[in-house]
Amino acid sequence: MGKNKLAKFAEMAVNPLVVEGGGIATNDTLATLRGRWRQDFFKNDNPIVLELGCGRGEYTVGLGRLFPEINFIGVDIKGARMWTGATEALNTGMTNVGFLRTHIEFIDRFFAQNEVAEIWLTFSDPQMKKATKRLTSTGFLARYRRFMVDGGLIHLKTDSRFLYTYTRYVTESCHLPVLFDTADLYHTLEAETDESVHRILAIRTYYEQQWIDRGLTIKYLKFALPQKGDLIEPDVEIELDSYRSYNRSKRSGLEKAK
Repeated sequence: MGKNKLAKFAEMAVNPLVVEGGGIATNDTLATLRGRWRQDFFKNDNPIVLELGCGRGEYTVGLGRLFPEINFIGVDIKGARMWTGATEALNTGMTNVGFLRTHIEFIDRFFAQNEVAEIWLTFSDPQMKKATKRLTSTGFLARYRRFMVDGGLIHLKTDSRFLYTYTRYVTESCHLPVLFDTADLYHTLEAETDESVHRILAIRTYYEQQWIDRGLTIKYLKFALPQKGDLIEPDVEIELDSYRSYNRSKRSGLEKAK
């Protein structure tokens, strides 16, 4: 491990905006903020929004600046990446932004029922080989129900046509209300005229700019997650993306996957 990474981990350990929860699988006492994020961490009664797989945290910080009346928590296991957003939020005195370092598989152990209003999924790994690992799969939606308010919002912003198409099938099979849907966010008239969507267009993450520079369109899907109703995994084959991250070609010779 390089010295730079070690230094970042050391700074993360003392950053008051960062909660280290990496060992939750073996130590439930780490979830001491469960049900008390507003009271003990943010010290206000504003709604809580999560960004799952926040990477460098640009989106968490950007949303925090746009919506000071909302509390935002970036969640990721990669502490060295998260350091960027956590450090910026601390140095600029932001009080409505926090970061949680943990595996997303354990996210429901950190939040109590009705504690979270919305979830952002920004450029998540599409996990084309295994549906259960996709952050919009019915398995993860069931996790989100344990701590989201009834009808809480899920935002998916992605370069992946595979993940976007899969998620649309999920909303159809589960009868989830879709509130906004575009396969080309930056060239959609509705995105320019819908004020709530237009405000987020100025936020572009490091990875998002990579995809745009490569000529890929950005897909955006916003849907509600009611507490009631069956969550049925779609039984469809979807054409795989022709690329992977960091300009690498895809490893599999398959053309479609469920």
